[in-house]
Amino acid sequence: MSEKATYAAETTIEESLDDVPDEETIEETVENLEDNGFNVVVVDSGEEALAEIKSAIPAGASVMNGHSTTLEEIGFAEYLSEGDHEWESLADEIWSIDDDAERQAARRESQTAEYFLGGINAISATGELVAADRSGSRIGAYPFAAENVLIVSGVNKIVPTLEDALDRLESVAYPLENERAQEAYGVESEIAKQLIFRQELEEDRTTVLLIRDNFGY
Repeated sequence: MSEKATYAAETTIEESLDDVPDEETIEETVENLEDNGFNVVVVDSGEEALAEIKSAIPAGASVMNGHSTTLEEIGFAEYLSEGDHEWESLADEIWSIDDDAERQAARRESQTAEYFLGGINAISATGELVAADRSGSRIGAYPFAAENVLIVSGVNKIVPTLEDALDRLESVAYPLENERAQEAYGVESEIAKQLIFRQELEEDRTTVLLIRDNFGY
């Protein structure tokens, strides 16, 4: 489990871009996200976030998640693999494949899951989402591939502008992810593939689930 605290002590981040904002800022962000076509749900805790996810995904749906510290912190990653649900867990199917080429092909196919869940690296109060990956295996599903996208984030990722969001990616998310990648994979991370998600044009496709607390990076 890669909780944020595990890596926060090992690196330096720009803490001013990782604060929990006031309620007025949260409300402004929600309004602007909704104006940009995103559905938004706000909850008070990780437990409530997990309950919201459970209620949002119907039985029988294919479910995939990109790596997300937030999803690990709220217990979703464990629940998907081990919990009492009736979903098709594509992640478990993928990691049961021994052949590297077959597993990679399955990972690509999983981007079209009926429900794809993941985190985000920054949210501008003006209503844009910013994320990056080394491989693209998380953000590849967000723009188009997945049928439904559920992005889960602590409100600490809200910053005033898109420029601040890009700064947060570099000065908060990357240093922490770099520490995790070195421990998990033995390699440094990279901001190799970057997404600015400005609008969702397909009604009810993408939901941003905001938690009124500090989660993930």
